[in-house]
Amino acid sequence: QVQLVESGGGLVQAGGSLRLSCAASGSIFSITFMRWYRQAPGKQRELVATIDSGGSRNYAESVKGRFTISRDNAKNTVFLQMNSLKPEDTGVYYCNADIYSSSRRYLPNYWGQGTQVTVSS
Repeated sequence: QVQLVESGGGLVQAGGSLRLSCAASGSIFSITFMRWYRQAPGKQRELVATIDSGGSRNYAESVKGRFTISRDNAKNTVFLQMNSLKPEDTGVYYCNADIYSSSRRYLPNYWGQGTQVTVSS
């Protein structure tokens, strides 16, 4: 059984910072891509940032220069450092990963339960 658990969300004023964490646990052999998505009220879920096992990163245009994705492969954990937050960054942030289990079963698009981020103006 594999589980992704996010933490670090909360309420912050515009211009502030938050750091999200997502820890993968269970029978894991390796994790290739790790991603952060977000979903604002009444909107579709959107991809915010991606990092592969080698550390290559990609970001949505709306967060470039403000957000940084990183990972600790030894701890199967991905982070999202969010600076200069804006009210439009408000939403539920979800962790997503492509996982190989200990039995080498491929588990693509594995999701966490989400963590709420609210940015007040």
